[in-house]
Amino acid sequence: ARMSGKQLTKEEELLLQDFSRNVSTKSSALFYGNALIVSAVPLWLYWRIHSMDPIQSAILFVLMTGVSTYLLSFAYKHVKFILKHKAAQKVEEGVTAEIMKKFADDKKVSKKEKDERILWKKNEVADYQATNYSIFYNNALFLALVVLCSFFVFKTMSPNVNYVLSMGIASGLVALLSTGTK
Repeated sequence: ARMSGKQLTKEEELLLQDFSRNVSTKSSALFYGNALIVSAVPLWLYWRIHSMDPIQSAILFVLMTGVSTYLLSFAYKHVKFILKHKAAQKVEEGVTAEIMKKFADDKKVSKKEKDERILWKKNEVADYQATNYSIFYNNALFLALVVLCSFFVFKTMSPNVNYVLSMGIASGLVALLSTGTK
């Protein structure tokens, strides 16, 4: 990347990467794996409680589970991005104290290196916290919306229509709410 003719250093590129909306391959796999599992949980509800035959409804189940998986993964990514900055601010003091204590007696470590280690550790802790909270929050919201829609909002509709609307509205609403900035 270039800025006014000046090449970015490797450290600057890593810092920009830490605060970008892009997620690592590992995070992306974690998000899609979790989203697939959570999107598949309502299948049991519709098979056992709403008496939908899994064989006859297979195309519908696969289609809506796929759409829901994509939308939940989208929500995870957006909520993580918003939360990462907040988490980084909250853990900064503790991480700084930990790193300073660790290198208090080591005179060979420069202030710049200490600052880099603090920044790296802060980003690592914030990333972990934001990832876990994003998955938990979005899963809880999605499953609550599916149950609400399934048993209350669309209870009088046929199981197929109930399934499509409940899954579509729940995952769509979770994805929509994740695009907020607060």
